[in-house]
Amino acid sequence: MRVWLIVAACLAMAACTTTQAKLATTADRPSPNAEILALQPDVQLAIITAGGVTEPRADWSTAARDNIAAAIKGALSAKGLKYTALDPTTVESGRNAQLLRLNNAVGQSILTYDYLIQLPTHANGFDWTLGDGVKTLATTYGGDYALFVNARGSYSSDARKAVIVVAAVLGVSVPTGGQALDASLVDMRTGRIVWFNVAQASPDADMRTPEGAQSLVKDVLKSAPF
Repeated sequence: MRVWLIVAACLAMAACTTTQAKLATTADRPSPNAEILALQPDVQLAIITAGGVTEPRADWSTAARDNIAAAIKGALSAKGLKYTALDPTTVESGRNAQLLRLNNAVGQSILTYDYLIQLPTHANGFDWTLGDGVKTLATTYGGDYALFVNARGSYSSDARKAVIVVAAVLGVSVPTGGQALDASLVDMRTGRIVWFNVAQASPDADMRTPEGAQSLVKDVLKSAPF
């Protein structure tokens, strides 16, 4: 969660809605008739209390997850892509469950080493992989490419907003929260991560509403190679 918060803060300071997308230079891009395995978005949202305590909100997370999933469905359908939706909670054990956990770990590494630290060894291109074991995921569920989407965020409560106003008058900076979404496209034949992008939610892109989620998904997918 901490990496997400730092990335969101960096994006906000840079006044960017979307960071520069990462695209693998040596991986094949999806063909027009490629089939996408779209994983149900992993969304975790929270509220910040007056005292600065972050408390998870399952209702917000569920609403945002469903809104983002619908927006992704619409975006893929608009491009004429074939896709299959997969709820990762139904993949409880075995090799496929390990691959989903591996994807989460690799995603955190990408956020750290390609967006925050910018290691010199990554200066020559974007090169990440889940390994060719990802073929088992394709064998089980189908698809030429897998699309993973994750979202994290926190929102200030009304009491917290009042604290922020008072603090501003006193010249004190108080964290207000932030929301970000990342997406990655994985070649199921090779395991290569073809594309990765992160979007910071703007004020009119509240993923808890269908309209806000659609705006955010549009931003993060606009550079996708399909």
